[in-house]
Amino acid sequence: MTQASTNTSTTGNGSRTVAEQTISALFKNREQIDSVIRSLIDKGIAHDKISVIGKNFQLETRIAGFLTKKDLILNGLATGGLFGSLFGTILGLLTGVGVLFIPFVGTVVAAGPLGAALLGAAAGALAGSAGGGLASALIALGMPEDKAAIYENRVAAGEFLLTVEVPADRVDEIRQLLESAGAEEIHIHETSLPHKRSGQLESPSDISPEIRNHLSEDAQREFVDRYNAVLSESNDEVKAEHSAWDTVCQLYDEDENGVRSRRKAMV
Repeated sequence: MTQASTNTSTTGNGSRTVAEQTISALFKNREQIDSVIRSLIDKGIAHDKISVIGKNFQLETRIAGFLTKKDLILNGLATGGLFGSLFGTILGLLTGVGVLFIPFVGTVVAAGPLGAALLGAAAGALAGSAGGGLASALIALGMPEDKAAIYENRVAAGEFLLTVEVPADRVDEIRQLLESAGAEEIHIHETSLPHKRSGQLESPSDISPEIRNHLSEDAQREFVDRYNAVLSESNDEVKAEHSAWDTVCQLYDEDENGVRSRRKAMV
């Protein structure tokens, strides 16, 4: 078991704050995952600090195909049976749920910031790593090679990978909680996962990668302009994202690669 040292940082006023660390662990079955996620939330761990990846969710939720945030949120599936079958599970408590194919692992359901990072890997910070499989992506996020390889092999075999980001002064407490819930291969590393930017978008690079992948450079600029305008009026990021996506769909058709790049003729 890897021990983690306490990390601290200094704020502008000189006070010291405890940095976050990420605890990763494997669980053998869905019942364990359901129980431990609820326990973490009961302990005050924020929903957007918990991630889980597993293959066997599909068997119960009857999901097929490749879904991203664009499909689940922007194409209106939130009111459909497909969305409901996925989010009727414990995953509905987490953020950024999607279904994706990972080389050497297969089709998995991924939820939380780790899932979002993998969904955006093709255009984001993990560029070039996701094509090598789950292990390569985990290594790119700061995990040791030997531990990443174990996680990849065991997720491919049907187990579940859970990560949770916690303040360094709560690492021992949360590690003990995971151990008591049946966790195996626990690892602690002193970095946190990438999270979606909040507030105004300063440039197209701030668009969620899984959305940005489907937009040309011109469409990305349209998206940013509309997103920021709606956010200024409503202070509602979901509404801003819907409106920005609707705008680019009205202005651009998809090309042969599924990218909104063909400007529509204005009548």
